[in-house]
Amino acid sequence: DAVERVDETGDGVRVTLRDGDPLDARALIVASGLVDDLPDVPGLAERWGKSVLHCPYCHGWEVRGQRLAILATSPLGLHHAQLVRQWTDDLTVFTADIGPMDDETIHRLRSRGIRLIASPVTEVLGDGDQVTGVRTADGHVTELDAIFTAATLRPRDEFLQHLDLKRTENPMGNFLATDEMGQTSSSRIWAVGNVTNAGANVPMSIGAGASAGAVVNMALVTEDFDRAVAEAESAPDMAPADYWEHRYAGPEHMWSGRVNKVVSDVASGLTPGRSLDLGCGEGGDAIWLAKNGWTAAGIDISASAIGRARTAAHAAGLTDDQISFAARDLSAFDEAGQYDLVTASFLHSPVELARGDILRAAADLVAPGGHLLITSHASSPPWAEHSEHHTPHFLSPEEEFAALDLSPDEWTALAVEVRPRETTDPHGNPATIDDSVILLRRER
Repeated sequence: DAVERVDETGDGVRVTLRDGDPLDARALIVASGLVDDLPDVPGLAERWGKSVLHCPYCHGWEVRGQRLAILATSPLGLHHAQLVRQWTDDLTVFTADIGPMDDETIHRLRSRGIRLIASPVTEVLGDGDQVTGVRTADGHVTELDAIFTAATLRPRDEFLQHLDLKRTENPMGNFLATDEMGQTSSSRIWAVGNVTNAGANVPMSIGAGASAGAVVNMALVTEDFDRAVAEAESAPDMAPADYWEHRYAGPEHMWSGRVNKVVSDVASGLTPGRSLDLGCGEGGDAIWLAKNGWTAAGIDISASAIGRARTAAHAAGLTDDQISFAARDLSAFDEAGQYDLVTASFLHSPVELARGDILRAAADLVAPGGHLLITSHASSPPWAEHSEHHTPHFLSPEEEFAALDLSPDEWTALAVEVRPRETTDPHGNPATIDDSVILLRRER
């Protein structure tokens, strides 16, 4: 796809594509090269890169000893002429576009046998990709085998223009300013190769890319540690209610808008009754249950999450008889044995939360013949990054079930397993993650 614009988002960048969804990232390396705007001479562009060339270092050897010419578009073309003279004794320079030259420059070029033609070039002649000559305004045709010309170099960075990043002027044009490692004046954007250095050939661009890649990686690793330290210093001192209220109090919704698949799969096979969703967040699962015939309730520790849940339920057209929400401590319940389905989905917390006590209390809320459904992370998502010393540990389904310590005379385990779930990663690519699923039926 093509990039239309890049915007900084505070902790990263957003890349807007021409035909696709925006992409969010923590850092961006721009390696989009440049465009050669050629002189508007008929027959020139059609042979660009074949027998119309730009760099004597890149292409001089291939045309050595042939009849060569320089179509000078600026004084830089005269420097071009001195370089190309190394490769041939038969060199012509067309000088119309640079205007009158001083006597010293003329003498210098002619001292090496270079022919100078001041009449403007009107057409490049050739057979297919091969240049055969040049016609000038005076009607004269100069027979040639190849032409060197310096195009106007235009870096492909228009998608960054609105960011007002620092730029620099040099004899080749106007380019993004970068440090020695390729970082621009933005802390999130690097630029390498011809988009910032018109003189960089392939090995130089590869080297710049390798250096920038290493520097960006180190910057992100450092940021990971900085964030971890900040969270470690702040999170343990926060009460669970304060932490989750802080998480939900921002302007962005945390719920994806989709019901958890395990909940919909299990509930679809049960007769609707009374349901309770623990840690309901913004109410997605409870709303789905209510819309599918259940008398649903949701409880969460965050008042902001409950407020959003109520708003979403109202927008879905649900009545108070169909669904209700409450903000309260998840570890204290007094509705024992009243629900036909109790669900707890991804009840994980980076701050201390009495998760085991909550889940055991949840079992007491299930009515005889009712079901308890616990869905948890079985492992970290494949795209998650962790230090080897700070990888989170998730209980296996068997460990989770054993921790509930429920009487086998009172409960039947219908599922204690890992289920793969299809999803998308943060960049919108298909991915699979594993869920731990425990489904129990209360017999009495």
